[in-house]
Amino acid sequence: MKRIYLDYNATTPLSPEVKEFYIEQLDNFANGSSLHEDGRAVAKTIEKARQQVAALVNITPAEIIFTSGGSESNNTVLNTMVALSQKKGNNIIVTSAIEHPCVLEASKRLQEQFGLEVIYLPVDKDGIISQKEYQLALEKKPLLVSIMTANNEIGTVQDIKKLCQMAHKSGALFHTDAVQAAGKIPVDLTDWNVDYATFSSHKIYGPKGVGALFVKKGCPIEPLIRGGHQEHGLRAGTYNGASIAAYGFAAERAKEDLVEYGKHTSALRNSLKEGLLASIPGIRINGHPTDVLPNTLDVSFPGAEGEAILLHLDLMGVSASTGSACASASLDPSHVLMATGLGPELAHGSIRFSFGKYNTQEDVDYILKNFPPVIERLRKMSTISYSE
Repeated sequence: MKRIYLDYNATTPLSPEVKEFYIEQLDNFANGSSLHEDGRAVAKTIEKARQQVAALVNITPAEIIFTSGGSESNNTVLNTMVALSQKKGNNIIVTSAIEHPCVLEASKRLQEQFGLEVIYLPVDKDGIISQKEYQLALEKKPLLVSIMTANNEIGTVQDIKKLCQMAHKSGALFHTDAVQAAGKIPVDLTDWNVDYATFSSHKIYGPKGVGALFVKKGCPIEPLIRGGHQEHGLRAGTYNGASIAAYGFAAERAKEDLVEYGKHTSALRNSLKEGLLASIPGIRINGHPTDVLPNTLDVSFPGAEGEAILLHLDLMGVSASTGSACASASLDPSHVLMATGLGPELAHGSIRFSFGKYNTQEDVDYILKNFPPVIERLRKMSTISYSE
């Protein structure tokens, strides 16, 4: 059976061209910190990658710190606030109720172990930050605001430039988790004027285990991992040279393909959305109707349970998700969907379809032909009542 992969927000495959490049780079095994010729050759590929990643989001290469991925980068920024709060006497962090678990858990740690105050902003039914609550939070003169650019579950895209301007007026630093946005939609960090931002390679057809942290020149940063001199002493550890080089290569390809990627994935997303609305009564589309990632479609199916839907999709040969892959072992309903006002029943009965550049209209047609009868059967079997 041919499998259809619709879980690109969880991770992407290595693109053929990145895979070929990556395999070549594996032969360059030397330590990028070594002063001999082999080491200098690896260091050169790392610096080229720094330029390529920086170009994707319009910043200077010197503002990039390579890390193991988005979670480490986010934790580094939030960990920095511990020392900064002691220095400034300001202990308020503002974030949103729909952030990635790594931001929420790191914020919780700041609260419980270090006594910082964390304000979790509510969102509306589409996942957009409440402007009223945001303004009230800013009146408390917070130390840091951390708002994700695009949500990994429902795809809602925030107006980061506006949110950052408001934060700066209050004297706060601004961080955005741009892991799901960079390489999918235009991201211009210089125009947005953010202080920190995070990215990850495996969301843009690069290898796993490598990512980047943007720190605007002059902004404070404390190393999360200490030891060596790598990354100007801000991130210790022997360079993962091959992966960093492949990440840079993937970032360059993503920048070149950005417009075509948006057209391709949004066409497939809209086709599936319209087909599901026409063929399955009573469903709900989650996320903002227009300010949304082009590849992301989150759908609630009243009267059916998410794990059962996912199992039947898997038997059909379709890989999708019930939410964030980082929380897939949890039986709790999606914190993102709950924050938008969905009750536990609808949150439990939601599926995220996230498209990539290797999906086709034939994939959508297959789902629209075979999936609606699955929901009909599940509704008849379910103990959850449903009426059209």
